[in-house]
Amino acid sequence: MKKVFIPLLILLSYILIVGFFFTNKLMFIKKKDNKDIIDRDSKFGLFNQQDYDSLDRRDFSIESQFGYSIKGSVFEPHATNKYMIICHGVTVNRLNSVKYMNLFLQKGWNVLIYDHRRHGESGGKTTSYGHYEKFDLQSVVDWLKKEVGDTIVLGVHGESMGAVTTLLYAGMVEDGADFYIADCPFSELEAQLLYRLKVEFNIPSVLVMPIAKPFVQLRDRYSIKGVSPLQAVSNIKSPILFIHSKDDDYIPSDMSKLLYEKKKGAKKLFIAEKGSHAMSYAENREEYSKVIDEFFEEIGGTEENRG
Repeated sequence: MKKVFIPLLILLSYILIVGFFFTNKLMFIKKKDNKDIIDRDSKFGLFNQQDYDSLDRRDFSIESQFGYSIKGSVFEPHATNKYMIICHGVTVNRLNSVKYMNLFLQKGWNVLIYDHRRHGESGGKTTSYGHYEKFDLQSVVDWLKKEVGDTIVLGVHGESMGAVTTLLYAGMVEDGADFYIADCPFSELEAQLLYRLKVEFNIPSVLVMPIAKPFVQLRDRYSIKGVSPLQAVSNIKSPILFIHSKDDDYIPSDMSKLLYEKKKGAKKLFIAEKGSHAMSYAENREEYSKVIDEFFEEIGGTEENRG
């Protein structure tokens, strides 16, 4: 009996340790504070505190369907019906979106930036890499459409997890914007986790994923397999611009290429020559801005008071 009990106890201990360790890292990923975000973007000349503070803005708080507040800000310097929503990546907050906000403000768009759940000033206990976040994006879109009215011309720009959230929203919840810009998304959460396991821990996936998947399902009530932009993207009819850095060593650029291939209808792909993860704009500013202009020209329909 003892010979059977000890191996079973070891196996159970391994399952619990791996399950809780992995899901804790996933659900409660360490976040950057405001200073880290501001210091990094200031170093690249992408954030200026005085310029940011001088902008007129409307702060808002709306209720998520999951019972917490979603906090954000709207910047409306232009007399236009053209609005961009910016979705930031994991570990950062809406201050990370300011660089993209400035880019679209310069192009004549009004901009909304907001904090994803468990980030910045928004509520929410866990990070779900797009699963719950896609419904929060729906709430933000609905709120903005009510504020602006039926004439709104709407785009959504997402970076990393924000890009995943954007694609899941458009392909699984509602295709509620006129176009999307997806900067460095992963194609599938499971594939991304397998890649990070190999790179960061050099652990065979068979020792982790069969344990991690049911633990996530049990603890955070969603399926890792279900967080799949690759499955969602074929449902999206609105145009998509996919952006990725060639040398991204966190989410491989091949994932954006897969998404681009799967997307039907109007689409564009830009693989930036320089930059690590989520640094395509910082390292390729002129090219990044130019490809957005080209995308707008190709898809049309971004003019004021369309129809």
